[in-house]
Amino acid sequence: SDLDLGMNQWMTPPFAYPDQPMNRGKVLDAAGLEKAGEFARYRDVDGDGVPFRTLPGTDHPLAAYFTRGTGHDDAAVYSERPDDWVQNMRRLARKYAAAAENLPAPVVTADEGAEIGLIAFGSSDPAVVEARDALAARGLKTACLRLRALPMSRTVEEFITRHRRVYVIENNFSGQLKQILSMELPHLAPKLRGLTHCDGLPLTATWLVHALLDMEEA
Repeated sequence: SDLDLGMNQWMTPPFAYPDQPMNRGKVLDAAGLEKAGEFARYRDVDGDGVPFRTLPGTDHPLAAYFTRGTGHDDAAVYSERPDDWVQNMRRLARKYAAAAENLPAPVVTADEGAEIGLIAFGSSDPAVVEARDALAARGLKTACLRLRALPMSRTVEEFITRHRRVYVIENNFSGQLKQILSMELPHLAPKLRGLTHCDGLPLTATWLVHALLDMEEA
């Protein structure tokens, strides 16, 4: 977890400050609003579920709007109409589906011929990298997928499909990621094995190696 990072005693590499302006996505400035002629804050004009927006302080009369929660139509006007609610939910579903292929992709590394897969995320990664080397020295080849975002891309399903067993490594008590994977990919759930450890400290490669070998033996 992120909390574990604050308990480590090593320094992280210096942050490389970006040299390009931040891409703020689908933003309409004053010129864009003038060209469009109208602006509806929640209107999905191109079908990807992500409406255009304006930034505070934009000097154009169309830039400002008032809205509340999900009780509005696509122009941000207050509404309790069931059809407006349904349209909002459908747009959010399109947005969620599109996000899976546009968020940071998983990072996959693999030993040649590996039948055992590992899925991990966040600050567990250094322990997984070290553990894979130790396992390889014992003759156990592995592949690893470092998950970087949810909703997950198709890469995760393809990774699980390729391997005979997949261990989901988590530094929490209840194995939340394994639950999510099992729910999202029920046809692949029998391949998943949970490796969870939660004692208030970062995961260690030593624990991971012994826990995985014990489960393999079992």
